[in-house]
Amino acid sequence: MSGLYLLTVVIIYFAITAFFGWLGYKQTNNAADYLVAGRKQHPVVMALSYGSTFISTAAIIGFGGAAAIYGMGLMWLTGLNIFVGIFLAFVFFGKRTRKIGLNLDAHTFPELLGKRFDSKFLQTAAGLLIFIGMPIYAGSVLIGGSQFMSQYLGLDYGAALLIFTVITAVYVIFGGLKGVMYTDAFQGALMLIGMGLLLYFAYSAIGAGVTGAHQKLTDMAPLVPQAFKAQGHQGWTSMPAAGSKMWLEMITQLALGVGVGVLAQPQLIVRFMTVKSGREINRAVPIGGFFIFMMVGVAYTVGSLSNVYFLNNPEYKTISIEAAKMEAAKKEGKPYIPPAPATPAEAKPAAVKPAVKAAPAVAPEAKKAPAASKSIRPKGAITDNIIPLFITKAMPAWFIPIFLVTLLAAAMSTLSSQFHTMGTAIGRDVYEQGLGGKGNTVLITRTGMTVSILISLFIAYSLPFFFDQGSAIIAIGTALFFGICATAFTPMYFSALFWKRATKQGAISGFIAGLSVCLFWLFFVQVKEAKPIGLCKLLFGVDSLAGNSNLQYLDQMIISLPVSIIVTIIVSLLTKAPAQEHLDKCFKGVEKA
Repeated sequence: MSGLYLLTVVIIYFAITAFFGWLGYKQTNNAADYLVAGRKQHPVVMALSYGSTFISTAAIIGFGGAAAIYGMGLMWLTGLNIFVGIFLAFVFFGKRTRKIGLNLDAHTFPELLGKRFDSKFLQTAAGLLIFIGMPIYAGSVLIGGSQFMSQYLGLDYGAALLIFTVITAVYVIFGGLKGVMYTDAFQGALMLIGMGLLLYFAYSAIGAGVTGAHQKLTDMAPLVPQAFKAQGHQGWTSMPAAGSKMWLEMITQLALGVGVGVLAQPQLIVRFMTVKSGREINRAVPIGGFFIFMMVGVAYTVGSLSNVYFLNNPEYKTISIEAAKMEAAKKEGKPYIPPAPATPAEAKPAAVKPAVKAAPAVAPEAKKAPAASKSIRPKGAITDNIIPLFITKAMPAWFIPIFLVTLLAAAMSTLSSQFHTMGTAIGRDVYEQGLGGKGNTVLITRTGMTVSILISLFIAYSLPFFFDQGSAIIAIGTALFFGICATAFTPMYFSALFWKRATKQGAISGFIAGLSVCLFWLFFVQVKEAKPIGLCKLLFGVDSLAGNSNLQYLDQMIISLPVSIIVTIIVSLLTKAPAQEHLDKCFKGVEKA
């Protein structure tokens, strides 16, 4: 692959992105333009912006890599993403969000909640939670994009991280939400092309057609490492054993945490406020559904099938199996020692079905990855490197720059929305509306964005040091924020749109109760987060209060979300109903929206 060709493709991509950012800047004339894109966006632009914001490197690299471990069972998340994240979100939540937001002149998600429940506290608290929690998600997205840039542009990880952040920050800070949505739509179109090509070349690399490739993956079941079998793994085309560690992680943390958590994502909800009518939202549904199907469906399929490719090419690592051995060694408190290079005799087929050309499970790479890969952080997660390595080894050389641009588009479209949302949260919701600060709204928001971006940059640089090898850093960071949002925001967001009897006291109580349980579970029970955080170890001398039980793998949302819902309902019923005059203002014309 010519370095000049790669550089040319990337420069063209950045130039077009800069143009759309400039276009948004030129068309931004007031706070409404900067915060909600003037409320007149085309449904295609809205759908692509929503989809490309939803899908980032976390889905393509992080969850694609996780699919190499968990297998095709993650396709359940694809169904949830489309049904909940598109159909329910657009048809039932989106139209009401747009209309109530317009009635109340709300420009952000926290402002919508605050004005619906007539509570400055709720708006400020929601804004603070976004400002504090979203940088974890943004940092995860930054890791994915920067790792790929590091590998393929020959940059040090720190340099790639800085360049990636600065380029995204510039068009967000100056272009506002119009600039973000224009670039999102362009990036979304690139993502569709890139993922379509990836799916085609993935099946071509395996060389057995669609049915044959999946059969080969099924035939790999006897090769599941003992460490994974003990956790419930039953093969890459089967669901893990019900109730097992892997089943709990897949269903509660990844599928439900992300699949349900999408409903209450502030950076997505604001998209509903950018179109001029409910009819426009209806028109956006099929576009958004197809986009999500192509993004996550392809990522999970390719991630799972990468096992077949690595197995049939013994000069490369079968990374997911090596990750299992590393995890087993850690569990036993032993150092992980990579195996010696496989001899030709060791590379002969193992005793599995003839459809599989078996290879040593942990044979190291005979062909070196791109030189820049050494710059990836020393504690970076193996699962987060599966998709980049698969692209390097299995795809045509000319496709690598195309896919690099696809990943850059996925990361930048999500990051730009995160930066915008964090900036509006701390600038408008906390400082201007919550604390009564004075000044130019756009300038205040830009200042908030700058602070948020610096925090996210620090997290992206530091996060890999706090997770062990084999941890799916990107997927964990994404699921963590989605789960927090699901707990803290979903009950009062639903109540704000559909339940007129919900009260300010009920919304605040549910928010505090659910968030408190959520944070307790993350800090002291859910081991994937509690262990690197270290507070449980410091106070109680153990990584998780759940001990060796499977409760340590149960996602916090399964516990905290019901608590939030119950408290919201009970307190609302026990307190005085909102004034009818206020409700009439909120819900005026909603039924016809």
